[in-house]
Amino acid sequence: MRAVIVAIGVAFLISLFCTPIAIKVFARLKAGQPIRSNLGLASNEGKKGTPTMGGVVFILATVIAYVAGHLALTTLPDAQIAQVEPTITALVLLGLMVFSGAVGFIDDFLKVRKRHSGGLNKRGKLAGQILVGAVFGAVAVYFPSSMTDAGGNATNTETVGSTTLSFIRDVPALEIGKIGAVIVIIMVVMAATNGVNLTDGLDGLATGASVMVLAAYALIAFWQYRHWCADPNYTESYCYTVRDPLEIALIAGAAAGACVGFLWWNTSPARIFMGDTGALGLGGLIAGMAMSTRTILLLPILGGLFVIITMSVVIQIISFRTTGKRVFRMSPLQHHFELAGWSEVNIVVRFWIIAGIGVAIALGLFYSEFLAAVS
Repeated sequence: MRAVIVAIGVAFLISLFCTPIAIKVFARLKAGQPIRSNLGLASNEGKKGTPTMGGVVFILATVIAYVAGHLALTTLPDAQIAQVEPTITALVLLGLMVFSGAVGFIDDFLKVRKRHSGGLNKRGKLAGQILVGAVFGAVAVYFPSSMTDAGGNATNTETVGSTTLSFIRDVPALEIGKIGAVIVIIMVVMAATNGVNLTDGLDGLATGASVMVLAAYALIAFWQYRHWCADPNYTESYCYTVRDPLEIALIAGAAAGACVGFLWWNTSPARIFMGDTGALGLGGLIAGMAMSTRTILLLPILGGLFVIITMSVVIQIISFRTTGKRVFRMSPLQHHFELAGWSEVNIVVRFWIIAGIGVAIALGLFYSEFLAAVS
């Protein structure tokens, strides 16, 4: 637990104190977010020129905090079951965050350079998401752990990702094979990155919702670590067959802490936007969390707000293309309520409540499954 707390604290402090520096740097570089002024949105008033690409700060803060957490991990008495050296789990999770963020960075850079809200085209962004998901999905599925006990016997041969679809644990009846698993990981990466990206549109909305989801994954992963099948001191049959759960908890906690520090400056009125850099980076990491904790089918509940907002866009497109009519005044959904007269702060707080409800339901299902297994 000490390592997770250290990672959270370091990430929070780096993000909190380095974000103002990033604001000044991006403002000096004139890296302001292009704003479309013809949409009639009250939230767009006065936001032109606000620095973007702030996701760079909390992505770097997460990586640095991971290293700090590992330094604290070396002092743990049970470090022999925690795998003190960095693992492939960390490579996959941080890789998904960094390289998904890199795709978003290219998009943000092109927007800033062109002084236009259209950055990387849809095909380019989609290709980047597929490439990132495929590379790290393959690593997650094809490289098992090599943890051994004092006698040299294997204690954990799990891969980061599973060849079986999972809800709260792997569902044996839903075996999909390695190639199928990589395809599923690509789909989850695409869904999560686009979900967070669509949610990012009002000050602090996507950041606050992501904090809740990442904090939930930190709790889930740490609970799995305390009931881990690879722990020689834990012999109960209802243990969790995952790989490196403490690594997962450490990274999830670090990312949540980094987002809280960033939210200090990103809340209304925002002094900096996370941009596609941050939105895609967070989406990639959240997808990795679902994969590594074996809770892929729980993600739509845990990230319920992202699903609702994404579906509002899908419904709007289908309705307009088939009937010529719009269901919402504007999509994504948060802009519909803006045009209905809700203030930006009201929308953000109420949507945070929706996000919190989804997280609470998902955690309840996770824990109730454990109680059922115990009983």
